[in-house]
Amino acid sequence: MLPNSQKINTAIRKHWLIENSLHWCLDVAFDEDKSRIRAGFADQNFALLRRIALNLLKNDASSKLGIKNKRLSAGWDDECLARILKI
Repeated sequence: MLPNSQKINTAIRKHWLIENSLHWCLDVAFDEDKSRIRAGFADQNFALLRRIALNLLKNDASSKLGIKNKRLSAGWDDECLARILKI
């Protein structure tokens, strides 16, 4: 059994792993913290769509662009969008 300090350290590291790998990416690439969507279930629906988009962008290995630049490229270029969506 782990001593209390090791348990606390493990919990903190797990928290920051989630923060750095998901929440930070969503805020930087999609400006999620600035979202003004509030009506009904729209906020939950758009949060789900952002996470789906983030996973698709992370899985695209065709370019070495960052997530935000891949998202912008997909918005500007239909071929890039088709490649990311694998259609």
